[in-house]
Amino acid sequence: MFFTVCTNQFLGYLCSPKKLGSLAQLVQSICLTSRGSGVRTPQLPRISKSLSHLRLSCFAAMKIGVLLILAFTLTMNKSSAQIFTPKFDVQGHRGARGLMPENTIPAFLMALDSGVTTIELDLAVTKDKRVIVSHEAWMNSDFCLDPNGKEIRGREEKKFNIYRMTYYQVKQWDCGSKGNAKFSEQKKVKAFKPLLSDAIVAVENHIKNFTRYEVDYNIEIKCSEGGDGIFHPKPEEFSDLAYRLIDQYLPWDRVIIQSFDTRVLKYWHQKYPNVRLALLIDNLKDASENLSELGFFPDVYSPEFHLLDKNEVNHLHALTPTRILKLGKKIQRMRIIPWTVNDESDMKDFIEMGVDGIITDYPDRARKLKLTLNGKK
Repeated sequence: MFFTVCTNQFLGYLCSPKKLGSLAQLVQSICLTSRGSGVRTPQLPRISKSLSHLRLSCFAAMKIGVLLILAFTLTMNKSSAQIFTPKFDVQGHRGARGLMPENTIPAFLMALDSGVTTIELDLAVTKDKRVIVSHEAWMNSDFCLDPNGKEIRGREEKKFNIYRMTYYQVKQWDCGSKGNAKFSEQKKVKAFKPLLSDAIVAVENHIKNFTRYEVDYNIEIKCSEGGDGIFHPKPEEFSDLAYRLIDQYLPWDRVIIQSFDTRVLKYWHQKYPNVRLALLIDNLKDASENLSELGFFPDVYSPEFHLLDKNEVNHLHALTPTRILKLGKKIQRMRIIPWTVNDESDMKDFIEMGVDGIITDYPDRARKLKLTLNGKK
């Protein structure tokens, strides 16, 4: 009853022509305030001052009321909106591989708590065409235990081909309890390779309920010509599977697709031109040669960190991209984001070089240098 009375009074206020001019100004003021704070708000229709001279139907008044409430809510409730995105992008490599089992939900949540601005992860495809999160297209002997809890030998690991297993079979493997000898700080917790959809839901829920800022997703499509049809689908099918799933869960302005395989990036560039793309580099070729082979400027140039120096950073930043997204956002320059930067001294060096971000296994170390968002207290 109280809600009904308040609603009727509110609509009565809206229907009063004398009040419409101030209402219009209030709506616009709320929108400007929310945009200024970095909160993402819907595009509201422009409201002319002449509205105060019009007689509005109750239906029109209700529409404005809903928009007002929505704008006000978005401004006040910041639990699902990133308030401040620093220019320097700290990406949690495979979540936070140095701290939690890689490419698992615990690793992604740890990355969020450390204040990353981007979650970096890898994709694989199962026999039943489920898109899952995994760096390898097989079970890695370094940290995965079979369904009976037993270790597997390194020379046999590719026999456990994810592309030949259903997701039900994949989920029986424990890829966290063993730990990873290469990362002494990594916690040993039971974990499995999640569906991409489940990983996104877990991250978004954690954002809403705890960390309260949005992050981007840097998603690698793991492809190679030698693996086509053996360890993964061909680039076109793999890409389409990924696109359809991501499109159900995330806005594309929060997604980057990365790959070493230029076939993947060329396909996305042609079929999904609004999606940001990152070229991963692990070769000794000149950057100009790598970009020439790709055939267009990606949004991000992402080399292994040993391949980068200040001269290369300056050279890459001096290039003028011609790529314009249909969403209306012009790419001013390629961003340079090296991987995998784990030492604090190297992080400092790359800041001095002028890179646009880093991919790291240890987002907590980046947090110590005040490179991340606040993270969880």
